[in-house]
Amino acid sequence: MVNNKNELTDLVEKHFKTDGTHATEINHLSIVRASTLTEPLHSIVEPSVCFIIQGSKIVMLGEAIFRYDSSQYLVISVHLPIRGKIIEAMKEKPYLCIRLGFTTEQILEAVANHKEVVSDPPKRAMLVNKTTSEMTDALLRLIRLLDTPKDIPVLAPLYQKEILYRILQKEDGDQIKQFAILGTHAQAIKETIQLINQAYAEPLRVEELAKAVNMSLSSFHHNFKLITGMSPLQFQKMIRLQEARRLLIAEGLEAAEAAFQVGYESPSQFSREYSRLFGLPPKSDVKKLQDNWK
Repeated sequence: MVNNKNELTDLVEKHFKTDGTHATEINHLSIVRASTLTEPLHSIVEPSVCFIIQGSKIVMLGEAIFRYDSSQYLVISVHLPIRGKIIEAMKEKPYLCIRLGFTTEQILEAVANHKEVVSDPPKRAMLVNKTTSEMTDALLRLIRLLDTPKDIPVLAPLYQKEILYRILQKEDGDQIKQFAILGTHAQAIKETIQLINQAYAEPLRVEELAKAVNMSLSSFHHNFKLITGMSPLQFQKMIRLQEARRLLIAEGLEAAEAAFQVGYESPSQFSREYSRLFGLPPKSDVKKLQDNWK
């Protein structure tokens, strides 16, 4: 496994020599590289598995904190607003992470011949576990394809399926499967998460969401917090504020306009909640970020 890990690190460093998040020719596969430690970075992430191959990181979901390193992987099972902080990286030995996105269909295909019943209650939509030698071997074969692009269309889907299969066979595989199987509370909450993500600027009618998935209001609140670590209203607020920050930075909107676009009626409330999450008022936060990039 050590030799495979060393080859994997060498391959990633050969192909990705600059810091940032790099897309690849392989669908759903990206590489993250950082040569310095980072402050907490806020993002909305899609379902994915992240394998650190060098360095370490802390990821925060609500009040829960997950730390993982080059011996582990992290799985995010639904779209979630998170905070992440790289805590081990240097110029001579940069942080390197392989991120593999996945869909519900890929999960169902990977467990097609296994009929285990996934039990309720639902579990958190994020987990950390140990990377096995079999996973590292499949990852290595996948990354080697960057040297032979003509093989990617045929072989990449096979290796990706194998990686997901290995993860799903672990003792906490049900924690991922639960979101793909119809009839589970987790799958129902996943539906409402998608609805909130699609209509985050609209007023949140929690009673209607609960009714749409055939849950009582108390059961809906309970299961939503079990999975996301926050209430539906807190979840929507995180989505709104992260999208507003994107509008301020990427599109140059004024704070009041960004606030209105993401659903706030009061600019002062928006500024208070923005400052609470990001540590600075909108204008100061944008200036700090722009200065850092320079």
